[in-house]
Amino acid sequence: MLDQVDDPSPGRVEPSPPDAVISANHWVPHEIVLRDAWFPLAHAYQLRDKVLRRAVFSQPYYLWREDGRAIAAEFHPSQRPDRGPSPFVDRAGRYPVIEHYGYIWGWFGDPDRADRRHLPCIPFFPPDGDLPRHMRGTVRYDCAAALTLENLIDLSHADILHADTVGDEKSEREELEVFHTSETVTLVRHCYKKSVAPLMRWFGGVRASTQDIRQVIHIYARSHCALIYSRFRPGFDVPIFHPSLPETRDRTRQDVAFNLTECKTPFRFALPKAGYHISAQDNAMTGPQSSRYAFDTDRRDLHSRHDAAGQRYRILMQELAARQAQGDFTYRETLSDDPSELLGIAPGTYRF
Repeated sequence: MLDQVDDPSPGRVEPSPPDAVISANHWVPHEIVLRDAWFPLAHAYQLRDKVLRRAVFSQPYYLWREDGRAIAAEFHPSQRPDRGPSPFVDRAGRYPVIEHYGYIWGWFGDPDRADRRHLPCIPFFPPDGDLPRHMRGTVRYDCAAALTLENLIDLSHADILHADTVGDEKSEREELEVFHTSETVTLVRHCYKKSVAPLMRWFGGVRASTQDIRQVIHIYARSHCALIYSRFRPGFDVPIFHPSLPETRDRTRQDVAFNLTECKTPFRFALPKAGYHISAQDNAMTGPQSSRYAFDTDRRDLHSRHDAAGQRYRILMQELAARQAQGDFTYRETLSDDPSELLGIAPGTYRF
């Protein structure tokens, strides 16, 4: 695995030694830098006349359009490079780019290995990304990107930390299932007769006292992206794309998006706005947590049954890092395959 070093020499990379210990308790998220992946760098609508700057693990990405086509380069178009291109770009200093689902995706890794088959599939988004602007937003976290996803896949945290918006922990019964491949981790959570989420009651018109809920978190590990698909009955389906762009080892940008076009209540406006409140609550927890990994501690890492998916995610990230440390950057499955069945999306729900 080659890690991007946060120093004054852009493009410099250093090898990171393979880690002999792979376990849920041996987890230092900001030490894991995975390459050969597509990252959603920006909402496509943000890329207009001005040059945008983004970063992936401190590797600079300058974005602009030429004749309407998205371009990503290591240097600003007005800048005269004072050195040769890094291993992340071609001879012209440009990155492989795909514009899809309303995002500008940039390849982080060897440009000769960039392949559209490795682009995560978002089955509930139109390919051209034509969604209302109010269903897209940007939030930031003071922590490693992997921590935002580990936090996300433990859905029980929402019942406590976000009880004022998405509901408390009260339910008659709960079932958890965890699935994984060599590139993904999935949590499926069923809650029966769960307290109705306040946002659903206030803005979604749900007047029942309880709901049956099926929630799925599907994480594409290398790209640090998650699909969230929740089905509320009574209520409606709530699809969310939750990307975590690792701008540095401990700073994360999330250009989130929701497809609530099938929802006919004010909930379709309320939930995207509530995302800023929810992310602030998450950051208040993950920010201090991230910094603690910089220090040795004798404290035990305790787990409950709700942490099974998070532990699997930790191990998968370490397994990928170990493979890359040995020079193996291959994909063992195609990420562009449609995960609709796993997410629980009924055929014909989204017609694009």
